Amino acid sequence: MPPNPLPTNAARAHDLTDAEFAELDDLLAATPEPLEPLDAVMLDGYLCGVIVQPVLLESATWLAHVFDFDGTPLPDEVDATWLARTTSLILRRHAALNRAIEEDGWFDPLVLEFDDEHPREPVPEGEVDPMAGLSPVSQSLMPWAAGFQHATVVFPDLAEMPDDAVMAALARIYRHLPAETPEEIEVVATLDREHPLATLEDAMEDMVVAIADLQDLTREQRYKVETVKRETPKVGRNDPCPCGSGKKFKQCHGVT
Repeated sequence: MPPNPLPTNAARAHDLTDAEFAELDDLLAATPEPLEPLDAVMLDGYLCGVIVQPVLLESATWLAHVFDFDGTPLPDEVDATWLARTTSLILRRHAALNRAIEEDGWFDPLVLEFDDEHPREPVPEGEVDPMAGLSPVSQSLMPWAAGFQHATVVFPDLAEMPDDAVMAALARIYRHLPAETPEEIEVVATLDREHPLATLEDAMEDMVVAIADLQDLTREQRYKVETVKRETPKVGRNDPCPCGSGKKFKQCHGVT
């Protein structure tokens, strides 16, 4: 398990315990090669990215991108016991997050805390540091935010919404990722100036509120039911059957 995950939502009924989070991390790491799975922290962000989409996503649609970034299917000969247990834990965490966000507008994200007891592992010589330039606070939140971004890349409906409020909420999450373009650098600088985050607790609260805001902003579209339009006029049961048989509709194609 990554060093010192903070905190879990294990107090809520049916959510994962700390031991189950650690178990899930180990199970994901055991995904058959060459597939590249998420770890438990990235998974937590990814699940939130799935939940706040403006469309309802079936679990079969998003699970493949947990076991592999590109969504490559698991091999047919995969261990059935491993798959059942891993999937069960993933779906339980998804359900717990969905319930907490929808009912409480709040949840406890699984993030990393680096300290003297659990220092960040050094980057091997010659490799690029993925957290270069990030503040210590953002370094803790970067894996979670990267998991969330993974969901918005795989399912772009959220990022494509023409809504400034949605874009503002996304920016509050993406500020914890390395800025790559001049526009991204400017957005992060503006947020740091206008909404500074002094501590990890402040940053976690802001990130959770951003998720709750996205849930509110997408709710109407997510649960919108399209009205089914009747292509032909409704036929009365005593009207002539449209098939041309000469019989009444109730005696022909209207027979129940």
